[in-house]
Amino acid sequence: MPTAATVSERAGPAPEPAPAAAGWVHRLASARLGGLGVLALVLVALPMVFPNNYFFEVAILVALNAIVCVGLNLLIGYAGQISLGHAGFYALGAYGSAVLAARYGWPVWVSMPAAVAAVGVLAWLVGRPTLRLKGHYLAMATLGLGVIVSIVLANEDGLTGGPDGMAVPALELFGHAVRGEQVWYAIVGLALWLTVWFALNLIDSPIGRALRALHGSEVAAETVGINSAHWKLRVFVQSALIAATAGALTAHYAGFITPEKASFLHSVELVIMVVFGGMASIWGAVVGAAVLTLLPQFLTVLKDYEMMAFGAILIVTMVFFPRGIVPTLQRLLTGKTRPDAARAERRAAPKPAVRRREPSTGRSTSGLTPPGDRPTYPSDEGLQ
Repeated sequence: MPTAATVSERAGPAPEPAPAAAGWVHRLASARLGGLGVLALVLVALPMVFPNNYFFEVAILVALNAIVCVGLNLLIGYAGQISLGHAGFYALGAYGSAVLAARYGWPVWVSMPAAVAAVGVLAWLVGRPTLRLKGHYLAMATLGLGVIVSIVLANEDGLTGGPDGMAVPALELFGHAVRGEQVWYAIVGLALWLTVWFALNLIDSPIGRALRALHGSEVAAETVGINSAHWKLRVFVQSALIAATAGALTAHYAGFITPEKASFLHSVELVIMVVFGGMASIWGAVVGAAVLTLLPQFLTVLKDYEMMAFGAILIVTMVFFPRGIVPTLQRLLTGKTRPDAARAERRAAPKPAVRRREPSTGRSTSGLTPPGDRPTYPSDEGLQ
């Protein structure tokens, strides 16, 4: 009677998983779907450990900053276009929805998309001439845009409330006002997940490859048929739309806004978050926003030395994580060396001996032939 081992030997090796199942396993293990799954789990699990509403408020602030930083990273990290006025788009989204709802009586679910669309049109109009500039000139142009927005919001007292700010109506869904930190956490968490999903898909598409080509060299990108002006304008508008959406959510969540949302310091804070977490990394933008939003909460115990400690942490982080937190840790975990270290290792490695063949004996020797010992070839006899 055959044993179990004999039956298993006759049956042969276990069948491999079907191609469709293997494809799904590979996709789930990929950085995109795997990261989105981890983000979803974190967003769902955090409310289970929050002891009070204060933690929900901080988490909502982290998510709102992360949304803006993901959009800004598309512009700075992938397209290589520096923007120092992104807080202006953030504030315009907030004030646009607030003014339409409070001054003109528009429903909030209509004022929010209308304000975001208006910001997109403004970004398109401003971006067409501005994005023809490069380097520091582009940074100065976006800085000027942010300053103009901040001044207008502070001086239009009758419309925006001036420096004192204005009250914002509550968000209403299905006839009910959205109130409570738990409900807002769910809304903002979903918005963050959708923003990250959109950014990851954009980067993995031909549009993302075009943006990376522009970041490397606009001249080289144009030689292969990439319209640099079109793609820079497109990502600029998309980044502004994301910032305006986050601004509108912030206004209706807080219930009150001031022109400080459009200040130059706010724009610098957003850029620092992107650089701190890692440019050209969607997850780096999320991590940078989370760390730099939470860090001041922990440094409040230092009182007068809070800003000194904050600056020291930034300096130390940039020294030891020059590419940002996420890209540097990714290189360390994957075992990849930096390009300059790899070049140094190649230079220090012993070079193989040069082998030559003597014309008279035909045997091979190693090393270089001294100048005085050069063998005599038949073609040299006529020259002696």
